[in-house]
Amino acid sequence: MINALYIIVLLLTGIGVGLVSGMLGVGGCFIMIPVQYWLLTTMGINPSIAIRVAFGTNLLVVFPTALSSSLRHHKKEVVLWRQALLLGLTSMVFTFLGAYVASILNANILKTIFAITILLSALRMATSHPIRVKGEVHANPITYIFLGIVFGFVTGLIGIGGGVLMVPLMVIFLNYHMHEAVGTSTAVMIFTSLGGAMAYILYGLNATGLPPYSIGYVNLLQWALLAGTSIPTAQIGAHIAHKVHPKWLKWLFIIVMIYMALKMLGVV
Repeated sequence: MINALYIIVLLLTGIGVGLVSGMLGVGGCFIMIPVQYWLLTTMGINPSIAIRVAFGTNLLVVFPTALSSSLRHHKKEVVLWRQALLLGLTSMVFTFLGAYVASILNANILKTIFAITILLSALRMATSHPIRVKGEVHANPITYIFLGIVFGFVTGLIGIGGGVLMVPLMVIFLNYHMHEAVGTSTAVMIFTSLGGAMAYILYGLNATGLPPYSIGYVNLLQWALLAGTSIPTAQIGAHIAHKVHPKWLKWLFIIVMIYMALKMLGVV
């Protein structure tokens, strides 16, 4: 049953997701997915369906949010578009493979994989080398294709835009400045989120027990409420990101990741 509290929670979540997306170069998956999963299971939706709907809907929200924030970062000249296109197009193809695997896995396994992925990304980010001040970013296209395959598969598997993986790897292994990693990540998520959302719609077309207003594993009501608030606030978040020192931006990123991963595991 849809009530006022359900709508208010989703609207507030969308605001938070937009700010986080614009500031940190992530899709806000570690906020949206736990909230959507909780709301759906509270409504009586089977957990195995709820987690997939949360994944699929999250990806469709990420698409316009990433588009919005990447345009702001482009104006600040921190989006490396050549690298973003190579990563994005490769990832888009492999989101379908990840989503297929997700469609046949147990809900508890998916939740655990989701949380562990975020925790490991946060840990690696926290122990990374100092942020680059000088030097060129890594330019080997083979590296980008390989990473695109990984990003795409993980995006499809656990319904994330990929920012929680991309930003740390760009900073640690590709020698990106934090602001470059955030900006380029938002551009790549345009492709990963669109491919992943399409895959979740396709693989969920014959599913039973879906919540009202769903097309496959994408819930249009949740999408409208989340995207309607996250798109404009992503612009604000991207603006704030360029006012914050990269070191503080990095630690904010880590703290939020850890909290939401533990929330998904039921630890907090």
